[in-house]
Amino acid sequence: MICFEHVTVTYPGATEPVLRDVHFEIPAGEFCLVVGTTGSGKSTLLGTVNGLVPHFTGGELRGRVLVAGHDTRTHPPRELAAIVGVVSQDPLAGCVTDTLEDELAYTMEQLAVTPTVMRKRVEETLDLLGLAELRDRPLSTLSGGQLQRAAIGAALTAHPDALVLDEPTSALDPTGAEEVLAAITRLVHDLGVTVVVAEHRLERVVQYADCVAAVGHDGRVEFGDPGNLMAHAPVAPPVVELGRAAGWTPLPLSIRDARRRAEPLRRRLAAVTPPPLLASPDQDRVALRARGIAVRYGAVIAVRPTDLEVRVGEVVALMGRNGAGKSSLLWALQGSGPRASGKVDVEGDDPHDMAPAIARRRVGLVPQTAGDLLYLDTVDAELTQADAESGAVPGTAHSLLERLLPGIASDAHPRDLSEGQRLALVLAVQLTAGPRVVLLDEPTRGLDYAAKRHLARMLADLADEGHSVVVSTHDVEFVAGATHRVVVIAEGEIVADGDTADVIVASPAFAPQIAKVLAPERWLTVEQLRRVEAFA
Repeated sequence: MICFEHVTVTYPGATEPVLRDVHFEIPAGEFCLVVGTTGSGKSTLLGTVNGLVPHFTGGELRGRVLVAGHDTRTHPPRELAAIVGVVSQDPLAGCVTDTLEDELAYTMEQLAVTPTVMRKRVEETLDLLGLAELRDRPLSTLSGGQLQRAAIGAALTAHPDALVLDEPTSALDPTGAEEVLAAITRLVHDLGVTVVVAEHRLERVVQYADCVAAVGHDGRVEFGDPGNLMAHAPVAPPVVELGRAAGWTPLPLSIRDARRRAEPLRRRLAAVTPPPLLASPDQDRVALRARGIAVRYGAVIAVRPTDLEVRVGEVVALMGRNGAGKSSLLWALQGSGPRASGKVDVEGDDPHDMAPAIARRRVGLVPQTAGDLLYLDTVDAELTQADAESGAVPGTAHSLLERLLPGIASDAHPRDLSEGQRLALVLAVQLTAGPRVVLLDEPTRGLDYAAKRHLARMLADLADEGHSVVVSTHDVEFVAGATHRVVVIAEGEIVADGDTADVIVASPAFAPQIAKVLAPERWLTVEQLRRVEAFA
């Protein structure tokens, strides 16, 4: 179905190709998972499937890519639109209409599908992805996760032979991700659609893959069976990491497989207390105190009157399903977002009442679409400007970025960075001001496991230095190893608030892979296991 014949891709001005001599074939009706570290070239590989690379991106493509017999060198993306459906990392960037229902119909209109068929497909897609109640909502009012499902739906309505998805679950809550992946696997198993997915959250998807394409740092791609490739892939989900550390052969790819192997390990760990991964926060000092915070958008209540306290040196996860009100609460705490009522106290003042230059030293926020904060031509210019605006020692922002995600070229344009690289740049810019409280909205989108470990260590360092952090995220694996406390919000109000292990282990939706494998014991991460002799 999709055939790569010695494909090499070099972008304009680059001295080295991003993909080098890629040669493999994905059979029809297969689910192919593309893995690799952040910035390795996964998005470029996906872009070659429908001709976006090089027709849209520029550069040179040597070799050829065949999709259902069509050569992408001679067939531009518009001629492949009925064959290949594409969902990009940034779903909003691909939206062209105002409402969800119109967006689902747009692709079919361009393909001259009859109105009767269009109507039927729209209804099927709304039901398939659980979007029926949002059909008339303006796209601008949808949460990031809802937008991602809408983008997937817009691609599906064309009934393509192949579906290419770049980070399809990155903005989805665990339940929503399971629903989307179940829908995608039904397309593969029941309709024979060929699906190619690049995803960093491998814990969600690797068990569904028929084959894996692993993109290396040198641009070469290794293709083969998931069980064989994951044994030495540069990135691996916790359940595979556990299997590697425990020496299990073959490696488990699912929770069920791992639980079958883990009974002896569970017995050895039964009398062992899991060690803490973070230093305890200062329980006697409150860094941020919110009272009665409410957010309303017209008739829609996003956040009901809410009280929240964050202590000095504490890392708090804000979790909940898509549209629960997490982002609205973060913006209200930061001070620039709307509030229907309530006050926030940070060091005796409300950020809402401060000048922006002063407020950013009290509370810094990294939004979901981190690129919105970038406006200069190079990474170096953004970092230099951050130093100047924050009154920091020159080089501070560069140092922060190198700690978070090493190797980003200083002369690169921010829009040419991958999603994960762009987010790391914005985080470095915000941290340069040294805010006492740091708010992050979905900071792990686009980051591989190594980058998330870097981020977790950085947040731990901030906490040790007396900063406080609130992270809105759906990434349960990140939460398990990087936070002291979890606050769960639903329908705009807090429904759970407690120690990370207490909250996430008690929830089937939020429990990390290691907790599920070793239940009823309260282990959360492989790192915890490595710290005890019983695991050796």
